[in-house]
Amino acid sequence: MTGTGLQKWYGYIKSHDRAALWDLLHPDAVFESPVVHAPQRGRDITFKYLTSAEKVLGGPSFAYVGEWRSENGAVLEFTNEIDGITINGVDIISFDADDRITRFKVMVRPLKAINLLHRLMGEQLVKPSP
Repeated sequence: MTGTGLQKWYGYIKSHDRAALWDLLHPDAVFESPVVHAPQRGRDITFKYLTSAEKVLGGPSFAYVGEWRSENGAVLEFTNEIDGITINGVDIISFDADDRITRFKVMVRPLKAINLLHRLMGEQLVKPSP
């Protein structure tokens, strides 16, 4: 992995540029949520989940605190606090040869945090896209 895809992901986290995120996602991207059993397949639904997650988690206390890279991906550990609940999780991101995201899996702990994210993400996902 050249790191270009990961650099673009970090750029999106800083800029919140939805067009950049759309371009970063492979058309067949798969999103795996900590609260939805089945993988969500395709750029449209992956984009919706990631932009919703950015609204829910992307506040001032969100921070990546660890990074582990592989040949075609990375695991990024994050922390945040919402409504007094500390959230700890990892984003497991896979990239193709063109540095586009092909798979994005989120894992979260503890259970209180999962329950909070389940509620907040549910509220975001029912809102119409702008």
